[in-house]
Amino acid sequence: MKKIDGFNFIRNKVFSLSFIILLGIAVTVTMINVSCGEDDPVVSLVGNWIELSSFEGIPRSDAVGFAIGNKGYVGTGYDGEKRSNCVDFWEYDPDRNTWNQKADFLGGERNGAVGFGTDTKGYVGTGYDGKDSKNDFWEYDPILNTWTQKADFGGSARYGAVGITINNKCYIGTGYNGFYLKDFWEYDPATDVWTKKASVGGSKRAHATGFAINGKGYICTGVDNGAYDDDFWEYDPAADIWVEKRSISDATDESFDDEYTTLKGINKVAFAMNGKGYLATGGEGTATTIVWEYDPTTDLWEEKTAFEGTGRVDAVAFAIGSRGYVATGRSSSYYFDDIWAFDPGSEYNEDD
Repeated sequence: MKKIDGFNFIRNKVFSLSFIILLGIAVTVTMINVSCGEDDPVVSLVGNWIELSSFEGIPRSDAVGFAIGNKGYVGTGYDGEKRSNCVDFWEYDPDRNTWNQKADFLGGERNGAVGFGTDTKGYVGTGYDGKDSKNDFWEYDPILNTWTQKADFGGSARYGAVGITINNKCYIGTGYNGFYLKDFWEYDPATDVWTKKASVGGSKRAHATGFAINGKGYICTGVDNGAYDDDFWEYDPAADIWVEKRSISDATDESFDDEYTTLKGINKVAFAMNGKGYLATGGEGTATTIVWEYDPTTDLWEEKTAFEGTGRVDAVAFAIGSRGYVATGRSSSYYFDDIWAFDPGSEYNEDD
């Protein structure tokens, strides 16, 4: 199921990782506290990560992950081998810290798809099956534990797109189909109809990230023509307009963005909770553990405690209540099956 189109040349170059090899596992070391000299204060980042009960499916990357209500879901993806067993689908119960296998995804094996949840249903669409890009779209009912094929995605078949849920409507945009894309589409579950909306502002992009806060959508990161995108855009679905926000790089002479050196990149994960957005893992030339928090009221980013698992790309993420969750992914040819919870306001505890 490995991608073989021209875009892989860029991805392979981008993610030629330089790791210390220990027991055959690529390990990325990230410092939590930073001190530049004896007289400099130690900078302690806020937020705490807790490792949870491992994902029970096989290790994988480029899967889909989303939440429906108070449960998380992970499925599809690529396990590093040409196998047909990545149609499995799993439910995570954070109250019990347990996994339960659900009905297999009926759309067939794929990676690089989008997945998102509304209040009551989950949705999976687009992606790459090892031979062709996809534009089919499927709905998951967690009560009945059934999959139903819905109207095909309104845009072209693609993978590496962004999927966002805003006010229980689904949005898919950007991605790659032999060309970089920036179109944006809305799906209404009540009518099973796709509607083309205003295209994402700024650059085309693939393997970007997106999240929603207070009825607005946000898209950033990604790659276009071999360059990492640093523009950042807010979508207002009521007005169908995109508003450019501050760049996610050190783009001004002001001091607020001096530390914006690790926000750009591809194959990061994003989630939102408590009125804030979060970017984690992925990277620009390395598989990082960096975590950033976005505040839409100030249009500013703040670095948080680094992800405590191994640095990785192509992970999945979702938020339930006041916690974010990051699971699976890969580092070079090593594939992961761990899951971690993030409490952004908690003090870092290295012992949990």
